[in-house]
Amino acid sequence: MRPLYPGAMSTTSPRGGRIATAVLLAPVRAAGWRATAHLAAGLPIATTAFFMMVFFGVLTVGLAVTVVPALLTLVTLAWCAEALGHAQRSRFAAILGIRIELAAPPRSDPDAGRFRRLFDRALSARTGRQVAYHLLSLPLSVFGVAVMVTTWTIGIALTPVVAYGWSLALSPEELAAYTCAGLACLFSAPWLARGLSLVDTWLAERLLGPRRADTLRQRLENLAASRAGAIDAADAERRRIERDLHDGTQQRLTALAMSLGMARESLGDPTDPAAQAIAAAHEEAKQTLAELRSFVRGLHPAVLSDRGLDAALSGLASRSPVPVRLNVSVDRRPSATVESVAYFVVSEALTNISKHARASTVDITARRDGDLLRLTIVDDGRGGAVENGAGTGLRGLRQRIAAVDGTLHLDSPPDEGTTMIVELPCGS
Repeated sequence: MRPLYPGAMSTTSPRGGRIATAVLLAPVRAAGWRATAHLAAGLPIATTAFFMMVFFGVLTVGLAVTVVPALLTLVTLAWCAEALGHAQRSRFAAILGIRIELAAPPRSDPDAGRFRRLFDRALSARTGRQVAYHLLSLPLSVFGVAVMVTTWTIGIALTPVVAYGWSLALSPEELAAYTCAGLACLFSAPWLARGLSLVDTWLAERLLGPRRADTLRQRLENLAASRAGAIDAADAERRRIERDLHDGTQQRLTALAMSLGMARESLGDPTDPAAQAIAAAHEEAKQTLAELRSFVRGLHPAVLSDRGLDAALSGLASRSPVPVRLNVSVDRRPSATVESVAYFVVSEALTNISKHARASTVDITARRDGDLLRLTIVDDGRGGAVENGAGTGLRGLRQRIAAVDGTLHLDSPPDEGTTMIVELPCGS
C-alpha cells in the first residue's frame, strides 16, 4: 500500500545516514589526522615564535633610551615575525591545503632611505598583526596538543580494554565504563582536532593574511589600473585610426577630388550630361572629404599630438561659428589621454553652444594648477542647459570626464548664460 504522504515514507533521512557514517568513520578518515598533524606541527613553530617575540619585544623596550639599538631590535623583531609568519603559512598550505595570502607591505615614500622604509615596515599594522598571532598561537597550540594527546591516548588505550581487562581484574561494569569512555574519546578526537584547526585557521586568516579593507583597496587599485590601461589603449587606437585615415583614405580621396576637378575643367560644355555627372561627382567628393576631415579631427587631431593643447584648441576656436576668446596656460603637458579628453570637452561644448545656446561670445580658459588641468567655458547665451536635456550631450561628456577621474560642474540659469568648469587630474 502506497503512503498518502510520500515525504513521510521513512523516519531515517539520507542526511541522517551521512552524518552517522561520518561519525563512525571519523577515526580512520584523513581529515581528522591532518588536523591532528596540523596542531602538532604548530607547537614547535609557535613556541619558537612566542619566545622570539617576547625576547626582542622586551629588548626593544629596554633599549628605548638608546635610539639606534632600539630601532635595530625593532627591525629584527619585524623580520622574525615575517619569517615565522611564512613558516606558519607554509604549515597551513602543506597540511591542510589552505593558502593564506600575505598582506601587502605598507606604503612608504619612494624617496625615503632604506632604513626609513624598514622602520615604517616594522611599525606597520601588518607587523603588529603578525606579532599578535605569534603571541596567541602558543597558548592555542599548547591547549590543542594537550587536548589531542589526551583524547587520542584515552581513546586508543581504553577502547580495547575488554581484550586485556582480565589482567587488571576489572569488573564487567568497569570494563563497560572504560570501553564507553574510550569509544567516546576515539570518536570525538577527530572532531575536536578539526574544530581546533578551524579556530587556528580563523585566527591566522585575520592576523597573518590581508585585512578585508586592504583586499578591497587592492582590488580598487587593480580596477583603476585596468581602467586606465583600457582608456589609454582606446586613445591609442583612436590615434592609430586617425593616422590611417589621414595617411591613406584622406589622401586617396583628395587625389580623387583633384582628378574630378581637372576632368570637370577639361569639359567645355557644362550642359553636357557627362560634364554634369563629373561636376556632381566632384562636389560629392569634396563634401565627403570635408566630412572625413571633420571626423578625423573628432577622433584625435594630429595637431594635438604634434603641438599640444594650445594649438589644438586654437584650431577649434578658429572653426567655431561663435566668436571665441581663448586663454591657454599649460606650462607642462599632461598625459595624452587627458589632453584628448580636454580637447573633446571643448569641442563638444562649442558644438552645443553653436546649436543650442544662441550665444554671441564664448570665453575658454585652460589652466594647469599643479596636478590639475582646469577648463572654464563661459558663454552669454540663453542658459537653461540641463544634463538630461535632449541633444545637449552633457551626459556623455560627464561620462568621458569621469573615465579619467575628472569632475564637471555646470551652472546654467535661464537667460543668464552657461558656465562649465571641468577639472582633470593630470597624468604627468
